[in-house]
Amino acid sequence: MLLTRLPVARFARFGGPADLARCVWAFPVVGVVVGGIGGLIYWLGRWVGMPPLLGAVWALAVTMILTGGLHEDGLADTADGFGGGASPGRKMEIMRDSRIGSYGALALVLSVVIRVGALAALDRPMIVLCAMIVAGMVGRSGILVLLLALPAVRADGMGASVGRPSAGRAGVGLGLAVVAALLLLQARPAIAVIVLGFGAASIMARVAHSQIGGHTGDVLGASEVVTECVVLTVVACSFGG
Repeated sequence: MLLTRLPVARFARFGGPADLARCVWAFPVVGVVVGGIGGLIYWLGRWVGMPPLLGAVWALAVTMILTGGLHEDGLADTADGFGGGASPGRKMEIMRDSRIGSYGALALVLSVVIRVGALAALDRPMIVLCAMIVAGMVGRSGILVLLLALPAVRADGMGASVGRPSAGRAGVGLGLAVVAALLLLQARPAIAVIVLGFGAASIMARVAHSQIGGHTGDVLGASEVVTECVVLTVVACSFGG
């Protein structure tokens, strides 16, 4: 319900406020669903004769439809705020502005080009499917890294609603992503994905701490996209060509 537009609300238990901190372990599981559907779209596209580049565009487009562009919106707002604000307060004010600026537009374009280019370079549908699942899981694990490392800087919004999850629940989610990488990729690419993917999320945490002193929902979304870009780049370098 939080991370996608899929109609799963009918299965939820209502009657009280959602305890999102208890659900963070399942964030990488959402990556299986979103990445898996995207990978299957690429597979279908190649089966009907789509060129690799066009298949990659459609695969990524479907994942954005499934999430409602949630993470990309966070990336654009974060880039605008961090790039255009002179103080933490001003940065957060810019991030709340629904209008997109030059930093946000550039960040969006680059993130799309990197992911589409990586998927097109892989070409083989089975590897693309595995790559999108792993990228979706490790990318959403990047959210967990920031939740563990940083406090929320706003009293409202998605970041604050999740709170600071327990290390145990977040550790389950991180562990699921690590296991998926080891199972779906060869050993050396899997280790590279784990190290560089979580490294990218850690860098995002350090940048967010230096810029605004913590995280917001936008920063969490930005971390997911950046981590996905790194993961897909590593996989493309390992299997592409």
